[in-house]
Amino acid sequence: MTDQAQTPEGEIPAKPTSASRTTLSHIMTGSDTNLLGTVHGGVIMKLVDDAAGAVAGRHSGGPAVTASMDEMVFLEPVRVGDLVHVRAQVNWTGRSSMEVGVRVMAERWNESTPAQQVGSAYLVFAAVDEGGKPRRVPQVVPETERDRRRYQEAQIRRTHRLARRRAIKELREQRAADGFDD
Repeated sequence: MTDQAQTPEGEIPAKPTSASRTTLSHIMTGSDTNLLGTVHGGVIMKLVDDAAGAVAGRHSGGPAVTASMDEMVFLEPVRVGDLVHVRAQVNWTGRSSMEVGVRVMAERWNESTPAQQVGSAYLVFAAVDEGGKPRRVPQVVPETERDRRRYQEAQIRRTHRLARRRAIKELREQRAADGFDD
């Protein structure tokens, strides 16, 4: 169901995972370092957000904003001279939101050794219109077994995010009812 003619009127055609998958590559320099001499985590996080934002915009066909970042994991330090590849794809879609999975790989710029995974993250993006209001996004169609696994895992993460929000809201309401002014 990726063809406009196959979708009911008013429906947005679904898109395969591969339609918006992208890789952003960047060589790390001295200006990217922290006080320990390795690349600052915030630099990597910006690259992750940039790649994920490009994927979300491509998939949704317009502006998309970062709603949340889950599970940013740093597995290995990144060094000056590393060529960093940030690979991103849409894992799951809702009505106006998308989960984008990101894998961060690094290799020495002057060596022919394979890149190794140095980090990963999951981000949720909301597609917005010109006025900043949520707008519908195409459903993502997983193409491979790996894509299907990622889709299922994304559904679990979404369930946990929603349950966590509900639990925190209930706790705050209860504390307010008990007279606590947090």
